[in-house]
Amino acid sequence: MTMNWLEVTVVVDAEAAEAVAEVLARYAPNSVALEQRAREIASGPEWSADGPLEPIVYVRAYLPIDAESESKRKQIDEALWHLRHIAPLPDPTFREIQPSDWEHAWKEHYHVLRVGSRFVIKPSWREHAAQAGDLIIELDPGMAFGTGLHPTTQMCLRALETHLPPGAQVLDLGAGSGILAIAAARLGAASVLALDIDPVAVEAARENVQRNRVADIVRVETGSLNVVRAESQSIDVAVVNILAKVIIQLCDEGLTETVVPGGRFIFAGLIESQESEVYEAVTRAGLTVSDRMQDKDWVGLVCQRESSFTRSPGQPDRRGSGR
Repeated sequence: MTMNWLEVTVVVDAEAAEAVAEVLARYAPNSVALEQRAREIASGPEWSADGPLEPIVYVRAYLPIDAESESKRKQIDEALWHLRHIAPLPDPTFREIQPSDWEHAWKEHYHVLRVGSRFVIKPSWREHAAQAGDLIIELDPGMAFGTGLHPTTQMCLRALETHLPPGAQVLDLGAGSGILAIAAARLGAASVLALDIDPVAVEAARENVQRNRVADIVRVETGSLNVVRAESQSIDVAVVNILAKVIIQLCDEGLTETVVPGGRFIFAGLIESQESEVYEAVTRAGLTVSDRMQDKDWVGLVCQRESSFTRSPGQPDRRGSGR
């Protein structure tokens, strides 16, 4: 007996796309797709790599129609209702599709995406005619995070292009799909330690690292600041694309001391209203802000560790309590 499938679609802007995809992935693991269309459609599978993209993203999930599908549909509606308290979202649309169509339906919505001047993010099944200087990151975006669409991910990719010296030792904290760790390897990092506290993210990152043939450079582990301290590894550049409140907490716990004097941090994941709090936390921890990036409401900060820094009296020192 063949089974029909329910396609769930939510149309959002790029900022909200991965948050919506993460919600849908709870009910349709490995069956979530994000489509961002080109303003000027060109022929060929890599049309979105070259032209400007529409600001909206189509987030789609595919659920088998069975005894649980109606319950899952209600759960999706409820989860998106909660998400609307953070960002305005339209109602999802639902469409039944035939079993002969569903297997390849979600893959049709992924196209090649160019970010910055050199990075090309390519779904594993798409072809791309590489141009001179292209740094290709091949991802299987069946998982819902780290697809490259979110403004904070794109800011980190551009910052790595500018601030990562060849041969650097890199830390990617909050690695997600591993996209930033792979990017650092493509730019010539000597080694990359990619960490995430979510075991699903760790598995996805490891698969993408293998797919991009950078496993000799990138190592993916479960954990956070505790792993960095245990290894006593010298870090030249750290990329921290996580929530602002977590950035502040980690700075107070001694995160900045994991990078060598003169080393750099690339912080992202904060919105403009949180910038002052993060700025205070990084300066309090001995960093100097050297560059600032902004995409709509999202802000990124590039910081450098001072060559000599003494923690002031009364300043938190919780180096024995890593995350």
